[in-house]
Amino acid sequence: MNRLSILRALVVVVSLSLTTQALATSALAQNPVSSGESTRMTQVGSAVKMKVKGVILRREDSSFILRSDMGSDYNVRFNATTKMEEKKSNPFRGSKKYAEAQLLPGLNVEIEGRGDGSGALAAEKIKFSEGDLKMAVTVNSQVVPIERRLGTTEGRLARTEQNAERLSGQLEELHQVANLAKGGAAAAQDTADAAIDGVNKTNDRIATLDDYEVRTSKTVNFRVGSAVLSPDSRMALDEIATQAKSERGFAIEVRGFASADGSENLNRQLSQRRADAVVRYLAEQHDIPLRRIILPFGYGEAMAIADNTTRDGRQQNRRVEVKVLISRGLTTPVNVSRPVSAN
Repeated sequence: MNRLSILRALVVVVSLSLTTQALATSALAQNPVSSGESTRMTQVGSAVKMKVKGVILRREDSSFILRSDMGSDYNVRFNATTKMEEKKSNPFRGSKKYAEAQLLPGLNVEIEGRGDGSGALAAEKIKFSEGDLKMAVTVNSQVVPIERRLGTTEGRLARTEQNAERLSGQLEELHQVANLAKGGAAAAQDTADAAIDGVNKTNDRIATLDDYEVRTSKTVNFRVGSAVLSPDSRMALDEIATQAKSERGFAIEVRGFASADGSENLNRQLSQRRADAVVRYLAEQHDIPLRRIILPFGYGEAMAIADNTTRDGRQQNRRVEVKVLISRGLTTPVNVSRPVSAN
């Protein structure tokens, strides 16, 4: 019986070690970069000429993914013959020329091209404004450090999964040894099963670290042409901050919008200023760490929730949406049933 007791202790220690290591690794994933929901890539017919506007989501060596103003995703390819020039508002001066390196994620562009036969859009001309380029450079200066931290976290998660596999193999060996022990085969089996169940549930929890649910949300509105928070807006943000601080492993998503009053470019900048005003209030008035806030973004006139031809509709569209997100992986406990030892 002494040998069987030792085997049981070893199995329990290994299981608890794995669970503790997974929980520690989970805590490193408190600042995910979650982007929006993925959409199916839109196919462009061979030699079909088209013109599309949108924002660059992801950049590759000679291509990028574009999300259009209508919400469709396109695979855009470019080469040395593709013209990249300024989308200027002054018709009496020449357009600036740009290089491939300036096609950054978050940049609003206008593409003219044709389908290349593979479903992608071969760009013949790419235009974007100087203001949009400056905004994209600012966005990427904040995104790159976040992506590096995420890469480090993903590496740690991968190592955790490898350790889980090794420990699972060790548990199987302990299971075989336990079966050879006289008078304790059934008890050793139950203990090994409980430990393996803990490994599987821990792996399931790791897999849901980037799966988020909206715990609460608020919409704050603004006056025409303004990015100043009203007293009602501040009260709504106070409630958001209080709710967020009561949660474990939270992140806050901030998205700014504008009505159709004014030009498209000015509305895009105004929506960004509104989103930044919300972030500044949460950080300064409630001490919300910036690492908890997903990169705020201004969508301009896109994603209107009401009719821009009416006064009431435009008032509803001048808004910032704020959501408190919670990681399912951090809030779901790992419960492992323990076998009852026979005396």
